[in-house]
Amino acid sequence: MSETNTVNHHKVALVTGANKGIGYEIAAGLGALGWSVGIGARNEERREAAVDKLRAAGADAFGVPLDVTDDASVTAAARLIEERAGRLDALVNNAGITGGGPQEPTTVDVDRVRAAVETNVIGVIRVTNALLPLLRRSPSPRIVNVSSSVGSLTLQTTPGRETGPISIAYAPSKTFLNAVTVQYAKELAGTHILINAVCPGFTATDLNDFRGVRTPQQGAVAAIRLATVPADGPTGRFFDDEGEVPW
Repeated sequence: MSETNTVNHHKVALVTGANKGIGYEIAAGLGALGWSVGIGARNEERREAAVDKLRAAGADAFGVPLDVTDDASVTAAARLIEERAGRLDALVNNAGITGGGPQEPTTVDVDRVRAAVETNVIGVIRVTNALLPLLRRSPSPRIVNVSSSVGSLTLQTTPGRETGPISIAYAPSKTFLNAVTVQYAKELAGTHILINAVCPGFTATDLNDFRGVRTPQQGAVAAIRLATVPADGPTGRFFDDEGEVPW
């Protein structure tokens, strides 16, 4: 039996930024559920090391060279998944950057804002649109956008609420991503595609110099749940481990 036919017996997911941290643990969690998981990442060495580690643990993982800011890279990734599996059951848009610091609005280098939006928002749109034809071939397609509670305008404006440092690049990029998620949900209403945003919580990753208080495994839980929700599950909403997060 060919590799393609073998893979078609499994649900297939693509996780972007999956070579480390939360993305890796999302891939590991889906792999443990019997999914075939594409490890989307730019760095070849780290990508293949992640694939090897997941395979050693028994997961059906495969590498997907992917730079979410590059049209040709995203197109090639979609073609690879089509040739390997013929469809996609879940897309987890996890790849993201902070944009670097400092990010005080009055003094920020606007290139930091531009970089954050290019990866965290435009990259998600680019990847989602490239993979939608494959998602439409699935009987139960799911899209999960990894956001953050710092993108919640409600929480940002709640007196006494701790929402991290002032951030004119990263936090607004997640607010933008949340809004993008809602617009996709509106357009895809009436289809089988469910799309939601998820906050992994303050997780220790290299994104925050490992200052987070949660493990990557903990940070992956809500995303895995949303990637596997049943047909009557939510769409166009924002969740963390504790439930729904206000916009």
